[in-house]
Order: sequence, then structure tokens, then C-alpha cells
Amino acid sequence: MKLKDKYLLREFNGTIYAITEDVPADKKNDPIILNVTGRLLWQLLTSDTDKASLVNALLSEYEIDKNTAEADTEKFIEELRAADLLTEA
Repeated sequence: MKLKDKYLLREFNGTIYAITEDVPADKKNDPIILNVTGRLLWQLLTSDTDKASLVNALLSEYEIDKNTAEADTEKFIEELRAADLLTEA
């Protein structure tokens, strides 16, 4: 899976935003706000990856158990799918 569109990550006053690039003003959506965990997963999704790789990244970066990492990853993926932001290959 991979992110569909070209997004830029920007941090402003401690908040991380994913904003679309080169989209007409009338087609722009509200920016997506990420926490640091979301930013990590988002950055991995700029290249083709799978759920297991995302879970392993969370386990490597944070002191959490595998069940929590899997649940958090699944929730993040589902939110991206609901917003139609992922390609599934």
C-alpha cells in the first residue's frame, strides 16, 4: 500500500500538517493533522509498504506491545482508506 497523492508534511507551532500539493484551490481539502506516530507511519507510506512493516516501525520507535502497535496501525490505515488516500497494490 502507498499514499495516493503527493502531500507535503509541514510543522507549525508543534502541529504536523499533511497538505496537498498542486491541487486547484476549489479542490483542496482541509489539511490532515498528524501526531508524531502518524507522521512516522505517513512517511513510510510515501513508498510502497505493508502493514507488518508499519507495525515493526512502531515497535522499533516506541515502547509499546505488539497488540497496541497493530491496533494503532490498523486504525490509521482505515482512516486513510476512508479518506481515499491509499493505493492498494
